[in-house]
Amino acid sequence: MASAETAAEHERILREIESTDTNCIGPTLRSVYDGQEHGLFMEKLEGRVRNHDREIEKMCNHHFQGFVDSITELLKVRGEAQKLKGQVTETNQRLQSNGKELLTAMDELRQCRLQQRNIATTIDKLTHCLPVLEMYSKLQEQMRSKRYYPALRTLEQLEESCLPQAGSYRFCSIMAENISRLRTQIRDVSMSDLKDFLESIRKHSDKIGETAMKQAQVQIARDNAVTSQQHSASGRRIRKEACLDRTGSNPFADQDSGILDVEDEEADEVSGAQDLVDFSPVYRCLHIYTVLGARDTFENYYRKQRRKQARLVLQPHSNMHETLEGYRRYFNQIVGFFVVEDHILHTTQGLVNRAYVEELWELALSKTIAALRTHSSYCTDPDLILDLKNLIVLFADTLQGYGFPVNQLFDMLLEMRDQYGEILLKKWNQSFRQILDQDNYTPIPVATPEEYQQITGQFPFQDPELDKMLFPKKLPFSEFVPKVYSQIKEFIYACLKYSEDLHLSSTEIDDMIRKSTNLLLTRTLSHCLQYATKKKNVGLAELVQIIINTTHLEQSCHYLEEFISNITNVPPDTINATKLYGTSTFKDARHAAEEEIYTNLNQKIDQFLQLADYDWTAAQGGGQASDYLIDLIAFLCSTFAVFTHLPGKVAQTACMSACKHLSTSLLQLLLESDVRQVSMGALQQFNVDVKECERFARAGPVPGFQGDTLLLAFIDLRQLLELFTQWDWSTYLADYGRPTCKYLRVNPHTALALLEKMKDTSRKNNMFAQFRKNERDKQKLIDTVVKQLRNLIASNQA
Repeated sequence: MASAETAAEHERILREIESTDTNCIGPTLRSVYDGQEHGLFMEKLEGRVRNHDREIEKMCNHHFQGFVDSITELLKVRGEAQKLKGQVTETNQRLQSNGKELLTAMDELRQCRLQQRNIATTIDKLTHCLPVLEMYSKLQEQMRSKRYYPALRTLEQLEESCLPQAGSYRFCSIMAENISRLRTQIRDVSMSDLKDFLESIRKHSDKIGETAMKQAQVQIARDNAVTSQQHSASGRRIRKEACLDRTGSNPFADQDSGILDVEDEEADEVSGAQDLVDFSPVYRCLHIYTVLGARDTFENYYRKQRRKQARLVLQPHSNMHETLEGYRRYFNQIVGFFVVEDHILHTTQGLVNRAYVEELWELALSKTIAALRTHSSYCTDPDLILDLKNLIVLFADTLQGYGFPVNQLFDMLLEMRDQYGEILLKKWNQSFRQILDQDNYTPIPVATPEEYQQITGQFPFQDPELDKMLFPKKLPFSEFVPKVYSQIKEFIYACLKYSEDLHLSSTEIDDMIRKSTNLLLTRTLSHCLQYATKKKNVGLAELVQIIINTTHLEQSCHYLEEFISNITNVPPDTINATKLYGTSTFKDARHAAEEEIYTNLNQKIDQFLQLADYDWTAAQGGGQASDYLIDLIAFLCSTFAVFTHLPGKVAQTACMSACKHLSTSLLQLLLESDVRQVSMGALQQFNVDVKECERFARAGPVPGFQGDTLLLAFIDLRQLLELFTQWDWSTYLADYGRPTCKYLRVNPHTALALLEKMKDTSRKNNMFAQFRKNERDKQKLIDTVVKQLRNLIASNQA
């Protein structure tokens, strides 16, 4: 059983060996050696080999004759093959010999075709590279010539179209790497040019403004020459839009540069102030930043820098108020700044807008007005104020011509008008005082008709009676009358000069001049006249001449009214027209002079009375008036003789005032507390002096008094003295209080005081002990009258 299985296994292995590739027979043989029947398998294997050898031998024997025949045929073919080989070799040699030239030609043709292909490839590549190189060369040339905006356009074209078509070459990579650097360089260089431009216009804004203001002045003069009635409030635009976008001068002529077109007819006009500046750096930088996509950055930078420059321009110098040139430089810089901004506004699209410019102008207007108010307040020279006003008007008209609102400037000029008026008043105050100090206060002598015409040409004076007199003759007033009148007219002219070009109506100018003239009359001239009348060294003759002078000045006031109406073309009878207060001013001055005359006369009288030396205890009075009183009356007579040129009422009032003061002073002298005792002899001497005063009053030192009117000044003193000298107390006491009383003007208090002085009030010495009996009786009578007066006073008070 086991041998049968082994035999079957060996048979299977043998079949597998026969049918399997020798490379895979290893595992089969291993299975044989792993078994126990190795010898038996070898025997079967040898038996199988012998069987196959027998089959091979049978097969060889079967096919041997065919093999022999094949060998024989093969040997025959070898001979033929060698012949054929010789023929092929010979043919090949001939072919090689004949094709050698052809191969050479073919090789040359191949080489030519290769070169042709390389040339075509090179031409194609160069066709793409040459534009890049040419564009880059153009870029370098534009950079060297500082034409940065075209260079930026070239750079953009190079990057977007040329380099992508050229391919990936090393030089293209280098160019591509340099593009951002070149852009940065162009941006930085253009910004540097802009900074230089900003610095340049900051330095030259003074010159730009000066040119613009000169052009405005010329234009205003030209307009006034055409017609004096055409003066528009908004002014006429006097500048020319400069056209910088011209062929050959603008590198951006073929691009949208943002510069406005300028009309052809403007080319014939005179170059404007803005033509002094080359604006190309601004335009160039604007276009460059626009292409780079940073326009907003550029606009913000430009506006920020210009705002800083505006603050610098608007900062005035500390000593600007000292000279007109300081104000002129200040205005020139402001005008230059806004001329540039106005030009930028009208020649670019959006770099600055109207709101930005108006904001700057509002800032400038507020700071300029504040600076002018501050610095002009330091000015004390009216000529400088007037020149400053004209300069401000030119400044306002210039900027108004560029479309800037300037109403606030004219409002400020109206404010400055009050300051100008105050300075004029101070100046004219000095002039008036100088005239009054230098005047001799005597009538003006006139020797020839020429002198007379010269004076009447300065002052409107008409006197038919004086005209009939022969030369030489005297005018009633002194030199200060025509001088003061001329100064008033000069003041009016000075006010008129300030009101010019302020866009005021004739009525407003007339009202302004009249109000200023009223201030001159009522304040300045009035104070000066008061100063003249109250000077320490002024005498009665000077006061009399002042009254005469002010009278003539008062009469000339209506001529001043006509003078103002003529220069302002406003009729004096216009409704709401301001009237001059000259009449009242001169009246007040005359009244002050009159009061000063009265005061001066009274002071002189007091000085004479101080020389009075009465013997109040004299037993008997003298037969003639006191020396001091004689001198006083002589002085009054000579003084009142000077009053012949005064109006009648003034002389009469002065005379009456002097007499009243003399009467009152004499009574006070009699009742002074220092006079403790008065004798009847002293009263008699006093009575003689009063009679001398009455004789003076009765003589009529000043014409115009009716009857004995002047004697009334001494009536109180006269009744008092008569009461005491006649010792008529019974009549006084009996008729007291009646309208028909003889001693109606005697006050019981005054009478009592004088009686007290006639009593013996001293208890230390008994003076009346030596008197005679009638004197003692009189003393008793005095005591009785004193008691009755006291009772009368007490009854009246009750």
